[in-house]
Amino acid sequence: MRTGFFTTGKRLAACSLPAFALALAGCAPGAQESGARDAGAMPRIVSLNPCIDAMLVEVADPEQILALSHYSRDPAGSSIPASVAQKYPRTGGTVEEVLALDPDLVLADTFLAPSTRQALADLDIPTRFVGIASTPEESIAQVREIAALAGQQGRGEELAQRIEAALADGTAPPGTPAVSAVLWQPGQIVPGKATLASELMRRAGFGNQSALRGMGQADYLSLEALLADPPEVLLVAGDARAQRHPALSRLKATRVESFDPALLYCGGPTIIRAMARLSEIRAGGT
Repeated sequence: MRTGFFTTGKRLAACSLPAFALALAGCAPGAQESGARDAGAMPRIVSLNPCIDAMLVEVADPEQILALSHYSRDPAGSSIPASVAQKYPRTGGTVEEVLALDPDLVLADTFLAPSTRQALADLDIPTRFVGIASTPEESIAQVREIAALAGQQGRGEELAQRIEAALADGTAPPGTPAVSAVLWQPGQIVPGKATLASELMRRAGFGNQSALRGMGQADYLSLEALLADPPEVLLVAGDARAQRHPALSRLKATRVESFDPALLYCGGPTIIRAMARLSEIRAGGT
């Protein structure tokens, strides 16, 4: 039985799992007693999403984080520095792993597999689902929500204010002509108009040329199409062969800049670094 922030009425349903999972589920004698926590303790949390991971490590106490998603250990999909991600246990997201950790709360994205979602509900494991933020305001609201769920409203507000300050510092002055730009992401795809990346570009003073061409989220941009209609600034965030092609250096009216892919994966605290980099590029830096 859980104590503190959440209680459960279906914990014994775990005993219907196969024998190998019984110990993980805490069905062995004394498991529930050893997992009991003081009523005033901060909630202990398992995160199943890398973007939630990035916010959680900023606002929660380390001892509150029972596990991050395994994605945060993957440089190709994490916005958390490897040195930070390695400090925490990880989970592959299976129900058995979650049960073994006996969390007070699971944080997951809205695309969680229906079978996993149902299993968590059947076992009465408190779960909060967080969607994909398409604007900075939505992302800041998520920071505050996750911090509140962790019982760390003060840290959430501090992080929210840092993000708001970075947005204010990085926003181009009113009336500044937009610089046409293409953000060429890993896999040679581009961001659509209604995406966080596109909105950050707009605020920093860039016009998302791919969106203006009618290209949508994750549309493929070939090297040939890019060379036929190049932007003023090309932000290269991928490492495909085309994204390293010598022809790019021969674009006389296009400035080619590198852009760390880790700045694209998530919002939250990543917005601070993304706006700083966009501002640097907008000002003519490399």
